[in-house]
Amino acid sequence: MHEVDSIARPADAVVSAWFRARRYIHDSDRGRILELLYALLRHHGRLGWWLARHGREDTTRNRLLAWLTLKEGKTPDQIDRLFNGAKFAPPMLTDHEHALLVKLRGCTIGHPDMPEEVRLECPSWAADPLRRRFEEAFGREMAALLTPAPLDLRVNPIKSTREAMLRAMKDLGLRAEASAMAPYGIRVLERPSLASLPMLRTGEVEVQDEGSQLVAMLVDARPGQRVVDFCAGAGGKTLAIAAQMKNKGHVVACDVMEGRLKRGAERFRQAGLHNIETRLLAGETDRWVKRHKGGFDRVLVDAPCSGTGTWRRNPDARWRSPEEQGLDKLVSLQARILASAARLVKPGGRLVYATCSMLPEENEDQVAAFLAAYPAFRAVPLSEAAPQLTASAHTDYLSLTPARNDTDGFFAAVMQREGALPPERALTKDKAE
Repeated sequence: MHEVDSIARPADAVVSAWFRARRYIHDSDRGRILELLYALLRHHGRLGWWLARHGREDTTRNRLLAWLTLKEGKTPDQIDRLFNGAKFAPPMLTDHEHALLVKLRGCTIGHPDMPEEVRLECPSWAADPLRRRFEEAFGREMAALLTPAPLDLRVNPIKSTREAMLRAMKDLGLRAEASAMAPYGIRVLERPSLASLPMLRTGEVEVQDEGSQLVAMLVDARPGQRVVDFCAGAGGKTLAIAAQMKNKGHVVACDVMEGRLKRGAERFRQAGLHNIETRLLAGETDRWVKRHKGGFDRVLVDAPCSGTGTWRRNPDARWRSPEEQGLDKLVSLQARILASAARLVKPGGRLVYATCSMLPEENEDQVAAFLAAYPAFRAVPLSEAAPQLTASAHTDYLSLTPARNDTDGFFAAVMQREGALPPERALTKDKAE
């Protein structure tokens, strides 16, 4: 808990490194540790509220003590026996800590005095935008973000079929079913250790939320085309796009983080995909973009965002708020990335803008501003881009939410280039300023 709070890395990466350094911990104990850690992350705001109510510092140890009392219903004496200072046990309780347990005894995690934002674990910077976005559904959507995310897999059609993988899951004694919307998706209805899934090691499947699979599908990349994944990260959507193209044509996976691209390259090899090139960029206006303007049939911009749509999967992310750099700065960065990536699209080609955010400022507003500034592009409505996707909350764009679709929160807009772009200087003006 302390490392998740203090290290600027996602919780899953911290957890992975922590377990690697403690290989002596049995699998069943690992499962219990993970379950407890993620439960604490999902109750972070409420536990902090209780500590503030009693004038206590919001530390990881105090949060754990409050959890054991408020949620697990343990008495001060029971907790005292757990915190006994023995090997692998936490240090003994202080008198001050024992007094806190006495004050919390008999209380539950919820309280009538809690503000709605605290009760729903919604950080203050995101509350107003999300209320505007969801209106009367705000409470329902925030509650859905507090549930654990399902395990979704995407079958790699280069190596297998969904039917074969469903049979393989059954042979492993796992309950699984075909995803409701994604054509290559499988939802596993239990929580196996990923290490126990041999099809992950062979590249026959990848872990990928169903919503993310649908974003990649919207790119509509076809065999023989030239495609750019402009913010590829570790390559989850790149994999889906390259497989969509049946290993024919050319995909360029771009990112500003070399480590991500290296991890992606390993995944591409494992998946048997050889039509992908990785490209490290110095920034959104890297010279490579200018040299290749107008050269691609499809360009995906999976933009850096606030990540509000991933909160059920990454509960720590809601407390790593963008207010440190400012949501306005994040929105400005998205606009610059989108404008620069647009230069790569050939006449008649398509630009797909996507986020894992549910904030209008990062989604519909961003697309509206781009289309107003660059009339060479028109929005392609969802009914034209993917008529089979009828569950979107938006009529023209892909808009998925946990409560409505049981996926992570995703947004994607398809735009087609139908005219000439403005002069190069206008596209890079922000950077010059």
